Formats: sequence, C-alpha cells, structure tokens
Amino acid sequence: MPVDADPADPASEDDAGSDGADPSADDALPINELFHSLQGEGRLAGVPSVFVRTSGCNLRCWFCDSYHTSWEPSHAWLGLDEIVAEVENYGADHVVLTGGEPLMHDESVTLLDRLDAAGYHTTVETNGTIYRDAPIDLASVSPKLASSTPSADLVAEGTPRPDGEPVDAAAAERHEADRLDLDALARLVETYDTQLKFVVTGPDDMAEIDQLVDRVRDAASATVADTDVLLMPEGTTRDALDGTRGTVAELALERGYRYTPRLHVDLWNDAPGT
Repeated sequence: MPVDADPADPASEDDAGSDGADPSADDALPINELFHSLQGEGRLAGVPSVFVRTSGCNLRCWFCDSYHTSWEPSHAWLGLDEIVAEVENYGADHVVLTGGEPLMHDESVTLLDRLDAAGYHTTVETNGTIYRDAPIDLASVSPKLASSTPSADLVAEGTPRPDGEPVDAAAAERHEADRLDLDALARLVETYDTQLKFVVTGPDDMAEIDQLVDRVRDAASATVADTDVLLMPEGTTRDALDGTRGTVAELALERGYRYTPRLHVDLWNDAPGT
C-alpha cells in the first residue's frame, strides 16, 4: 500500500491489491496512508493522532501538499474493519480523517459512525465543498483561494505540478469552477465545531480571505469568531516556511485571526507519514 489507481472508479480492476479489500464492496475506502503522528495544524496542533488519509479529490490546487491523493492518486482499498483495527492498534484517542477530500466518499460517513461509537474524537479535514451529516467533533475546513488555482500563466509557463507533471488548462478550469461552495460552507459551520483554515501565500491573499469570512458569516446562522479563522503559511518544507511564517504571523496579529503552524513540517520537514 498504496497502489496506483483511480479512486473515483471503484470498479476498476486495477484497484484491487493483493492485501486490499474488494473495491466493489460497500464497506471499503481508498486509503493512501494510515499512520500515527502529531496533529500539525489548527487548534489541536501537537495532539497525538491517527491519520486516515483517503485518496481522491474534487479539486486540483497547484501547490497541493498531498498530490498523491489528487493530481496523481494512489491508494489501496481497505475495508472499514481493517481501518478501525489499524486505528485501535495505535492507542490514540484522536483520529484525523483527511485526504484528498474525504467527504467525497460515502463510506467516510460510515467510518465516522464507527469511530464515534468507539469513543474517538474525530477531526475531518475538508476543502468545504461537500457537506455530510456525520458525527464530526471538529470540522477543519480549508476553503481554497484564487491563489490555489493553476493560473493561465502557470499553464503557459509550464510550471510543474507537485508531481513534476505540467499543469493542464482543463484541470485549472474545473478547479476554479468548483473551489468554493458557499452553501456547503455555511452548513458545515452551522452543524459542526468548525475552524476555517486558510493557506496563505502572502499579503495579497488577505482581501479575499476577509471577504470570504464575511460571506460565510452572512450565509450561516452560527457565529464565526475571529479566533475560528486560522491563517497557515504555505510551504511543505522548512525552507519554504522560513520565507512565509513570519509574514503570516504578522497578518494574523493585525486582524485578530489565529495563526497556525505546520508543526509536522517544522519537526520532520517533508517526510511522508508525518
């Protein structure tokens, strides 16, 4: 695990690994990684957690730090019994369901039901374009800004994706059309304890962030406090964060928003399984 495959096509014969579940079963998920580490981001940064990373995403952020779940999806199909058993083996109380976009999979809801019944605290890391009715203790919602879209300039210049392949115009157009869903964002905020986590590339992002926060506040009946808005520096390596963290921290101070580190990058750089 993982194996290269397309998680959007569960009937694909290439999806069945020798150690994986039957991909046609109703109780399996495409799992890219399952590991034990410290939560690196958000309110619970530093908490020992089991990470269940599904493969497959409906967006294509050009700087995606999990490109192996989006641009170049890879995974093995694991049954829910296998997933829960692996989670139990680690002995942590907190489970992070992440991706990719975990809420694009129906069986993510069933997995969350199972984890809730077993007494786990669950965080779901989502891009906020899909709403699901599920037992979620913390919705970590990361709306995607215009800076996440592979721009025409990036396409024209041949700027590579994180996996080294060129960005294609069709993927950029789909991403820009789908990256925001205000109705889904409002329902998530109204239903769950929510943190709105924005990946910030620099000061130019702030006008869009402020506007989007105002739009969510207008659309949702629940209160979105400034401290529910988290600013996180863009960067998947220590060197990259060295160039952004100070700027983003100052932007958070100016607005009363919360700064969140990328603790896992500070500790382990870009090592997989962290």
